[in-house]
Amino acid sequence: MVSLIGMAQDQLNDYKYIIVPKKFDGFKKENQYQTSTLVKFLFTEKGFQAVYEDELPSELNNNRCLGLVANLIDDSSMFTTKAGVVLENCKGQEVFTTAIGKSKEKDYKLAYGQALRNAFKSFDTVNYSYNGKADTSEPVRVSFKDDVKQVGEKAPYESKNRQPMVEQVATKETQSYKDNRPQPSNYKSVQSSQTVAAAPSVVINASKSDKGTLYAQEIPNGFQLVDSTPKIQLKIFKTSLPNYFLAEGDEENGVVFQQGGKWYFEQYVDGKLKTEELAIKF
Repeated sequence: MVSLIGMAQDQLNDYKYIIVPKKFDGFKKENQYQTSTLVKFLFTEKGFQAVYEDELPSELNNNRCLGLVANLIDDSSMFTTKAGVVLENCKGQEVFTTAIGKSKEKDYKLAYGQALRNAFKSFDTVNYSYNGKADTSEPVRVSFKDDVKQVGEKAPYESKNRQPMVEQVATKETQSYKDNRPQPSNYKSVQSSQTVAAAPSVVINASKSDKGTLYAQEIPNGFQLVDSTPKIQLKIFKTSLPNYFLAEGDEENGVVFQQGGKWYFEQYVDGKLKTEELAIKF
């Protein structure tokens, strides 16, 4: 334990700044529940030089490797808020991860505040002091082009799926499977080639769902997807295809599938195919 703490401290001492996003992944608004201001304050309280991502000092703007980016870990369930912080360097490598703080407060602002304060107890044994190492290293150019991260999505789902889900959706067999949904359907065999050509653009042009982050709770033969209120938005049922589910809601029915590390909900509305990108936490 002492050895691990010492290694973590040595790594943290190599960095001069902590970069705090004004909007963490998984939240719809900037500084939602005052998470950004609290994280910046807690880092400053622990002796770190914390700055917002859009207010970087010139030396950090010229050399992003002087700082670590603070990302929020949100592993909350229906009745318990669970939060922590992971620090990543300019290469996207994890340098330090706090313990997960917990709170059962019903008010989200109080709950995240309590959980994050508990998580920051991980720094109590770390005597941070910048050693100037990053100043002597050659600046690394970091490109954030095409760096899109799915809200609330965990690594196992991103790495496991390598199957062309859109091809499968466009196959003749899968179309017939969709026909089993409680939706009027007039699919004809001549439409198959048209669907194959159109499928990629449907996924690329998928709209963001207004359902917010959905939490998957296991049920027989699948999961129920619950929002933060909590309310069941969808129930999804396993099929013979991996990461492909039949979906049922109060007023909507369709399929939920994963492609390219992202989750999508497809349904027919007024005879037109509608595709939404979902943020699901399993």
